[in-house]
Amino acid sequence: MEWIDGDPHLGEILVDATRLQVRVQELANEISTDFEGRAPLLIGVLKGAFMFMSDLAKHIRLPVEFDFMAVSSYGSATKTSGVVRILKDLEIDIQGRDVIVVEDIVESGLTLQYLLRNLKARNPATLTVCSLLWKEGLQSTVLDVPYIGFSLPPDFVVGYGLDVAERYRNLPFIAKYIESPSGE
Repeated sequence: MEWIDGDPHLGEILVDATRLQVRVQELANEISTDFEGRAPLLIGVLKGAFMFMSDLAKHIRLPVEFDFMAVSSYGSATKTSGVVRILKDLEIDIQGRDVIVVEDIVESGLTLQYLLRNLKARNPATLTVCSLLWKEGLQSTVLDVPYIGFSLPPDFVVGYGLDVAERYRNLPFIAKYIESPSGE
């Protein structure tokens, strides 16, 4: 595949573009059923969730609104620092709203736990999470994430919004990232 050929940092494709789009539509169908008769507010966690949220919203058969938050616990590294910072906060008041946090990936769960605590304090009517990816065995906290696209092994991954130092977000699939390819 032309995306992988020539880039030694891209490894095995874990979720191809077709499987991604099928699962995104399935998640949108679940949300449409579960929130029937309501108009949920989708909160995208930037920058990683922007592609997923865009595709997800196209398939939700309800009126939805959008807002975004940017949080950071990585910087440009491939390992979390453990310190969560809000870089961009919401513009919409969520009090009394049905809120769905749209995440790209849940790894340790610490960032998501922090975010949910922060949002819960703003008194939404409901607060739930839809995450494209769930890293198996890495969660250090118990989280209720009812909408999960794919469970993956604990490899570092890129593509479909996920990056390393702002690279690879535009890939139409999810692939393993090889930090130190042999020969470098």
